[in-house]
Amino acid sequence: MLTCINDTLFPDTGTAVVRLLRRLGVDVDFPEGQTCCAQPMVNTGYLDEAVPVVRQFVDSFDGYDAIVVPSGSCAGCVRHQHGLVARRSGDPALEAAVARTGPRTHELTEFLVDVLGVEDVGAYFPHRVTYHPTCHSLRMLGVGDRPTRLLRAVKGLRLVELPAAEECCGFGGTFALKNAETSVAMGSDKVRHARDTGAEVLVAGDNSCLLHLGGILSREQTGMRVMHLAEILAQTEAD
Repeated sequence: MLTCINDTLFPDTGTAVVRLLRRLGVDVDFPEGQTCCAQPMVNTGYLDEAVPVVRQFVDSFDGYDAIVVPSGSCAGCVRHQHGLVARRSGDPALEAAVARTGPRTHELTEFLVDVLGVEDVGAYFPHRVTYHPTCHSLRMLGVGDRPTRLLRAVKGLRLVELPAAEECCGFGGTFALKNAETSVAMGSDKVRHARDTGAEVLVAGDNSCLLHLGGILSREQTGMRVMHLAEILAQTEAD
């Protein structure tokens, strides 16, 4: 599943996921009917409006062995919030479909480490990098150190610890719109910590958070860039 924000703003992340998984021998399909995971509706209380979106998700992805998502927040929505929407719908068929697709949905690092049993994916990225663990991946999914284990195995990559790493970056979806000043203040704190590491690249598993942080880094003219984890793992010495 590409996710809405990647489809709209970061298509290279989706391409990187496909390249990476195919390099690891996975038979990858991209269902053309996929749309949104329904998180924007669920998080703002529009549960009834989320029902057709969840139904479209299960129609697109039911029947696959695994559903891989390059986003902790979207994977978390599928695993933990689709059930709430399905139960509210009163549709037993939708509930049954959600019960099938939810457990088969994996955030990218979960799929690599837990399902494929791989930490060294054959990547090459000769840069100094720091990693921001996004809130949903950290707290809702509990991905733990899977992302950093993958990064440490990348040839040429130097991983430096991000101070106060577990603090929120301030994006929070609609939170960034409804509480803009607080959101920017939180993001500025995160950016200051990232700059303190001396890293060239700030990496995370959610482009929504990187969109927020990248905007602040750009306005401050820091020279630091942001990259999705998948784009680093997809790179090899041949690139």
